[in-house]
Parts: sequence; structure tokens; C-alpha cells
Amino acid sequence: MSKHMTGNRALLTNFVKKFLGTIRFGNNDFAVIAGYGDVVIRSLTIKRVYYVEGLGQNLFSVGQFCDKGL
Repeated sequence: MSKHMTGNRALLTNFVKKFLGTIRFGNNDFAVIAGYGDVVIRSLTIKRVYYVEGLGQNLFSVGQFCDKGL
């Protein structure tokens, strides 16, 4: 399951609009996961990045990348 998230829909290619539930942040705020897509940065594609409505920052899971050997 993806741990990468963005609130910027314009970054996502191959976007799939789908309610995937909610997430809770460390400050106990909740946000809706409204879909997912891929983010392309030069020759690197990060797949299944969650689109979280209202998220003000892009969240990138370093641990998930390390697990995949990237």
C-alpha cells in the first residue's frame, strides 16, 4: 500500500478517482484519500501516490523506497 501522498492533483498521471478511506495525522486531523495516480520525476515513476484532499505538502516515504531498493 502506498505511503506517498500529495494534495496536488496536477502532479498525478494515470489518475484514478476513488474513495480509499481516510487517514489520520499525528495531530489527530483527518483527511480523505480521494484517489491515486503516478508521479513522474525525470526518468523515475513513483506509482500509486495517494491524492489527499487539502494536504498542503507532498509526503514521500523514504522507507518504502529503501524497501524497493531505489
